[in-house]
Amino acid sequence: MTKKERAERVRELLDKAYPDAECTLNYSTPLEMLIATQLSAQCTDARVNIVTESLFKKYKSAEDFASADYEELCEDIKSVGFYRNKARNIILCCRRILDAYGGEVPDTMEDLTSLAGTGRKTANLVLGDIFGKSAVVVDTHCKRIAKRIGLTNNDDPTKVEEDLKKIIPPEHQLRMCHRFVAHGRAVCHARNPKCGICPVGEVCKSCGKC
Repeated sequence: MTKKERAERVRELLDKAYPDAECTLNYSTPLEMLIATQLSAQCTDARVNIVTESLFKKYKSAEDFASADYEELCEDIKSVGFYRNKARNIILCCRRILDAYGGEVPDTMEDLTSLAGTGRKTANLVLGDIFGKSAVVVDTHCKRIAKRIGLTNNDDPTKVEEDLKKIIPPEHQLRMCHRFVAHGRAVCHARNPKCGICPVGEVCKSCGKC
């Protein structure tokens, strides 16, 4: 079985197991998606959603975040962890959005990754869920599961992204990444994965060996 064939079978099995898998961050605008994703680094989506429920009522635009008092913003997002660095990046990010993009979140990888606090994972999520473009979002679940199954031999997120783009059709990339997250949370845990009930066990190279 080639990697492309394996990827296609995995996609079919994950589609059946997690038909409703999608981004679990709450947002209503491109900017909210961008900020929420930045906040989610080293933090659960559930915690981020608690924080953004009030945060997005207080700061409603790039202008609001760009002009925010740094210490006050730190307090507003304190429970997400690494809050000082995240607050600084959010302010700088929104200032650049105003200065370079007229207050609108840009829609290319190059432009998005020019924003403070925005790496390829965040950029791909915005490109896929907001702008409907093909995107491979390599978070910890995606990286772990793709390697366990045998879709990549790499650990570097950028190389994993490149590997998956070669074997997953563009129209399925984002949806499959959301299913990786759902699968990672439900079954394929970092420690003690539930291989006995794994829906993709039939094509996983590591099933029963982790």
